Amino acid sequence: MAAYEGFAGLYDALMDDVDYDAWSAYYFALLGRLGVQAKTLCDCACGTGSMAVRFAERGIRVTGADLSGEMLARAQENARRRGVQAMFVCQDMCELTLPRPVDALVCACDGVNYLLDDSRVAAFFERAHAAIKPGGALAFDISSPYKIESVLGNSFFGEERDEIAYLWSNAYDAASRIVTMDLTFFVREDDGRYRRFTEVHRQRAHDPERLAALLCEAGFGAIQIFGDRTFEPPAPQEQRVHIVALRE
Repeated sequence: MAAYEGFAGLYDALMDDVDYDAWSAYYFALLGRLGVQAKTLCDCACGTGSMAVRFAERGIRVTGADLSGEMLARAQENARRRGVQAMFVCQDMCELTLPRPVDALVCACDGVNYLLDDSRVAAFFERAHAAIKPGGALAFDISSPYKIESVLGNSFFGEERDEIAYLWSNAYDAASRIVTMDLTFFVREDDGRYRRFTEVHRQRAHDPERLAALLCEAGFGAIQIFGDRTFEPPAPQEQRVHIVALRE
């Protein structure tokens, strides 16, 4: 099964411990450091729209883009449930095309980690540059190389809940710096039986300094790199890194 096909219906339930209010607020502070007060924003790799709807609740005109139609269907449901308007489009982030430029583009929760080589990263940065107004900003986060290599690495995780259980087995390749994540889900159906399905996800460990160089090549400047929801440089064992850059 393709990544985020079956997982889409479970994603919000399994991410119920994430403080999206604080995370979205941090992004506004991050953009504010470059003087950007966004009135229009694209949430790229938006998933089920948990960040997009919170941006919309601030009165911002939001476009959410994602490659998974299943995730976008959930995003539309979430927007309706929270009583906000947002436009959602099915697009590869490396081929992003918006009808008009926006003040800011955000890519949260590992979207860039799913780009498995520099050419894909460069393509995303180029499309992001074209999608942002001059004086606007790109802000995104990545799971850090430390997290990919040492936390996820060759590890095994699992969780059992009343309605959902999963097994998560990882294999890390040091040469490519890619972790392959094999996930098996068990979902309880109305008749009490469990439906089983699997997905494979791959993420790459990107060095923030290399990402900064690719941002420069794409035309961005004033690049700043921070630790997990801080305004300090990343610590050696930081698990999440935030990067913001100005579209000059």
